[in-house]
Amino acid sequence: MSERGETWLHGPAANSTCCVVAEVAQAHDGSVGMAHAFIDAAAKAGVDAIKFQTHIASAESTPSEPWRKAFSSQDQTRLDYWRRMEFPESVWQELAAHAAEEGLLFLSSPFSREAVELLTRVGVAGWKVASGELGHHALLDQMAETGHPVILSSGMSATDEIDSAVERVQLRGVPLALLQCTSLYPCPPEWVGLNLIDQFRARYGCAVGLSDHSATIYPGIAAATIGIELLEVHVTFSREMFGPDVIASVTMEQLRELVAGVRFVESMRDNPVDKSRLPEAAVSLREVFNRSVVASASLPVGTELRSEHLAAKKPGTGIAANELESLIGRRLRRSVERDALLRWEDLED
Repeated sequence: MSERGETWLHGPAANSTCCVVAEVAQAHDGSVGMAHAFIDAAAKAGVDAIKFQTHIASAESTPSEPWRKAFSSQDQTRLDYWRRMEFPESVWQELAAHAAEEGLLFLSSPFSREAVELLTRVGVAGWKVASGELGHHALLDQMAETGHPVILSSGMSATDEIDSAVERVQLRGVPLALLQCTSLYPCPPEWVGLNLIDQFRARYGCAVGLSDHSATIYPGIAAATIGIELLEVHVTFSREMFGPDVIASVTMEQLRELVAGVRFVESMRDNPVDKSRLPEAAVSLREVFNRSVVASASLPVGTELRSEHLAAKKPGTGIAANELESLIGRRLRRSVERDALLRWEDLED
């Protein structure tokens, strides 16, 4: 786990931070080496968790399943694609161990009962329920019954379907997080739906977050300003990479910026500023940039000060400029040179 602080997946805490999840999904394109490379890169970017998808083609698909986006002649059917994306259990064990070595929480979305059983043996930090699976109650129940935290994505669901899924998880008493998500790839700003995050929190009384497909860092940082427990983004090594999710993913450089931005926002939220107490550095700057009352000409001792005798100039280490009018009519206790900063001891009582 990340050393930055406790995340929602390890239980709520007063100083918990948003759990940032790098979603690899199918970006590895069936390559075990590529999957491991994503773990290394995500860890360097500073995320808290790495997430994959566990597909067992024969358990979840049929030859008639249509393509969401046809992108390669390498796979004749969507079922062929899922077959190519399968990893054996030994590989999932490798990936989970690698994630742990890098201090990352290991997550993978299962798409069948067999996948849940496999991942239960491998070990996951929690279950991420893909948006298309919210109505698959048997699968949802199976995940919740393990006692692991459950993360629901709302991308393809209306309120009544979300209500039903949330109720099923909450009845089992496991930690729950609900992510606002819009299943558009990429998602335009007018459909990100930040307004729903607070609505979800109020309606369901659970942890909330954002699963973002905008391919930018902006929604994630904006969501951090209103306080979220989880943030999930698809990742890619390059815009030129192969695969259906590249268009809705952030690059590793963007991912580093996103994590830094979320942590910056969290620090701002955790440290409200009291304008009556300035930091020491700001006090020093006041002395540099503020103005003091100075003599506009050389003045002898005993001079009764008039407005033409006085000016306000930098630095701000003498009598403050806003006191200038109160000095008119006071007499000098000693002579002063032009541009000398006046001090209270220069004046008669």
